[in-house]
Amino acid sequence: MKKEQPPTGEPVFVGNGVEETAELRTTSIAMVKQWLLDERPDLDIPEESKLILYFLRTTKYDIDKAKRKLMTFLKNREKLTEWFKDRDPFRPEIQELLDIGVFLPLHEKDSLNRQVVIIRTSAHDPEKHKQDDVFKVDKMILDLLMYLDETVSIHGVVAIFDMQGVTLGHALQLTPSMIKKSVESWENYPCKPKLLEFVNVPVHVNIVLNVFRSFMSAKMRERVTISRKGSSLEQSVTLPLELGGNGESYYELSEYWKRTVQENARFYTKMEENVFHL
Repeated sequence: MKKEQPPTGEPVFVGNGVEETAELRTTSIAMVKQWLLDERPDLDIPEESKLILYFLRTTKYDIDKAKRKLMTFLKNREKLTEWFKDRDPFRPEIQELLDIGVFLPLHEKDSLNRQVVIIRTSAHDPEKHKQDDVFKVDKMILDLLMYLDETVSIHGVVAIFDMQGVTLGHALQLTPSMIKKSVESWENYPCKPKLLEFVNVPVHVNIVLNVFRSFMSAKMRERVTISRKGSSLEQSVTLPLELGGNGESYYELSEYWKRTVQENARFYTKMEENVFHL
């Protein structure tokens, strides 16, 4: 997969009518970078790093908000070693989850140019696979997606949580502390979650979803939809076969992302050395 960048020469709008010009981009990055190095002189920020730019886009160039989210993101990367360390794609536990396909970005964007990702919350076996490893693979693919496709930082992400076949065992893995970590990570990631759509939701899972919502900001809660059946996005993107669409199957998407993750093993090594390689 070749790296995707915004078309050159075209204006980049990041929301609320904010246009990203070359001047705004350069001065804002320099301002945040200087603040960050004053706060954390231990950091090494390569010139080609896009991480600060992604946070500026995510916050519509609100400098203070970008600083807060970026600092939380960095602290989470250091604190949550269970998600962000030992991310070798060839580790057996990661291989298994890549084979299963727990986190599957679609190749086609929706009608608003947003990246659609399918999160298969119940595809793994809760007696065999640790929830932390599931989240680790989710973040591995999301990081790679942002690295390969810069436009994700402009238009944001739509997440479809397919809860088909969810069991009590799956629900028990999601403790309140695990849910809190997950929500905080989503809200401080350098891509905007535009919609969180839970589909094929059994009635007994509402308790878990209510815990999710309790940790969300008001804005994030407004972006949550819950459906007992399929996705509302069927009109705006070609969905996989399992969601009633004519797109690639979960198996085909799993094969593609496993191969792509493995081909980019060096990317994960570099990111573990320094997150600013994103």
